[in-house]
Amino acid sequence: MKRFTQTCLAFVVFAACLSANEGEKVYQKKCASCHEAYIPMTKLMENFVEQENKLLKLKAPTLNQLSYRLKQQIGDPKGDEEIHRMEVSAFISDYVNNPDKQKTVCLRDVIQYFDTMPSMKDQISEEELASVSEYIYDFDKKVVAEKGVKHKLFDSALQEAQKNNKIIVLKAMTEHCHYCKKMDREVMVDDQVVKALQKDFVVVQVDITKNPLPLGLTAELTPSFFFVDKNKKVLQKVVGSWNVEDFLAILREIKALKGVTK
Repeated sequence: MKRFTQTCLAFVVFAACLSANEGEKVYQKKCASCHEAYIPMTKLMENFVEQENKLLKLKAPTLNQLSYRLKQQIGDPKGDEEIHRMEVSAFISDYVNNPDKQKTVCLRDVIQYFDTMPSMKDQISEEELASVSEYIYDFDKKVVAEKGVKHKLFDSALQEAQKNNKIIVLKAMTEHCHYCKKMDREVMVDDQVVKALQKDFVVVQVDITKNPLPLGLTAELTPSFFFVDKNKKVLQKVVGSWNVEDFLAILREIKALKGVTK
């Protein structure tokens, strides 16, 4: 039975990887000429809000924009994931075949700079649509996983903090927390933030709906960031979502605070 279970699990993982690869191939072949894959949100905000798309001159939303907006605007993002995937896939299929800016999930301040996409009816198969829909659905998580700082379990983080004189960043979050996702996709993947965290910090992430926080800590609001030194002393608690500049300033303040409390 154990071997059978392991075989089934391996097959599921293989099938998921195969589907992702097929989706990426469809994207490269049918979508990439108009839709850029990933551009940092700070750069996108500068482009659309400050530069009226004159900086990047994009022809269509990026995949990281689409992935996030589709999952927020279509169906119930807090409901059953498989049903949600089908709802998003159905929307993509309908929009690709019958494009209409009135149906867009993008912000008005973004979509105003784009022409209505040409219909791809009879140019993309249902199988290709299903594959690329899966790829788009998972794209924002893929970006966070690849570009963000890796998380550790608390005991492992504590060992690293003690060995390398680092500070633990204990992030309290929930799966459907809007501002947690905002931090993940806009701040925690930023190159400057990642570099600062890798140099002086160790990150632990806890979904407080599934697991208790270590050290008997509690969080009423999410995201909440507890900064803990190598002796398990809480240096500071910071609540809320921050932009890149503000979060970098917080990290600098915490480093200075560690120096004072050594």
